[in-house]
Amino acid sequence: MKPFIFIRPALVALLLGVCVRSTAQAEVQLVEELSIGVKKPLKVRLAKPPRGFVADTELGLLRHRVLKGQVLHTAKQGLRGLFETRGVRTPKGDLLMMFPEGNHYAAGSGKVNDMIAYRSSDNGKTWKGPSIAFDIDYSQHGLIPLIPRGSKRIYAFGTQPIPSEYSREKGRHENTPIGYRWSDDDGHTWSKVTLIKPKNDPGFLGMSVTRMCETDSGAWILGSHAADWSKNPLITRQYILRSDDKGKSWTLLPGVRPDGWFSPMFSRMDEGRPISLGNGEVYFMARTPTGRIWESRSTDDGKTWADPKASPLVHPDAPPMVFHLSDGKTLITFFHNRHINTQYVGLTGKMDGMKDRAEIWVSLSKDGGRNWSEPRFLFTNATRSNPAKNGWFNHNSSYMDAVIDDGTIHLFLPHLWNRAVYMHLKEKDLAKLPTVKQLAKRLAK
Repeated sequence: MKPFIFIRPALVALLLGVCVRSTAQAEVQLVEELSIGVKKPLKVRLAKPPRGFVADTELGLLRHRVLKGQVLHTAKQGLRGLFETRGVRTPKGDLLMMFPEGNHYAAGSGKVNDMIAYRSSDNGKTWKGPSIAFDIDYSQHGLIPLIPRGSKRIYAFGTQPIPSEYSREKGRHENTPIGYRWSDDDGHTWSKVTLIKPKNDPGFLGMSVTRMCETDSGAWILGSHAADWSKNPLITRQYILRSDDKGKSWTLLPGVRPDGWFSPMFSRMDEGRPISLGNGEVYFMARTPTGRIWESRSTDDGKTWADPKASPLVHPDAPPMVFHLSDGKTLITFFHNRHINTQYVGLTGKMDGMKDRAEIWVSLSKDGGRNWSEPRFLFTNATRSNPAKNGWFNHNSSYMDAVIDDGTIHLFLPHLWNRAVYMHLKEKDLAKLPTVKQLAKRLAK
């Protein structure tokens, strides 16, 4: 099948206008003071940030000086915002970032967003865009990239809310077919979608927007969860989709619906992220409302899994963000390292826990996630809240994605669900980030 793409002239003209507005709206208003952490909050006056940190009016962040970046795109006025930013290093060496702009796909049955693309051919120094990545007649959720070993084909996995393929009734509006496209020309044009129909549960519907992996045997492993919003509060079940024949057939794990994973306290587990460790071992991290990232592990190439359990990583109701460093062995997790734990009302913008998505801390693991280093502080949202918007938009520094290679960490952030931010730092500079004790000492001075 030859890849295809159609660009509507009107959309091109509209997007060119977005690019102008993005530059004009880059700066935001910062707060005068913010707090870091929740147990023993550290007060920071932005007029005098702690040593090593910068109050960045363009990025809207209090960031460590080793982290630099730019706002690539601001959602055009009148739209809900922009959503999951995802990046990939293309086979020809470009950095390619995609994100949906408009409204969340589950907000309506029609087309409520477009998948936008930006591309850099000089390792992030300059970017070309925006352009329409997939000009299709339904909405998108986010890019899940996969480039199989030895291949120059880019796969784009993800949620496929094709109106004729799912029902929005009875609180199932987020559950859609999962599918993929591919590109054989470095991500410029894409094939039609292929939908995944697991052989043990062909009618499976869910949501997939977190990273997937390929194991050393060539198996593909993708997380997907199913939600039921008719329950109050909602319930979710986490599943794994596995293929050992390059996507021709799939198996749903740990079993067919409704036997997915969940944390007993809240009947929730979602946005799971598998990452291959080699030698048949796969590590899995998932989102829960319990105040911890939960984890599981497979030692047989993702065929069977240990029962999930809470990890030591403190994290609110938000997805895991874990990747390999350039050595291909060390794991790095970007996590929020805070949990207010004052209320849980079923995932709404009024939750205090939305504030927990503001901070990003970093920990490393040399043993496949069994042990993690002491967290180090990288950045936090520093913008003034907009009273017209809820907590979803006023605090978000979550759902961050990364491309890590040649000693550089490239980060893609949907800041405030309104701004696509690109940032970068060197792996060697991670040691310069302070622990909470070191940060407290700097503030005390």
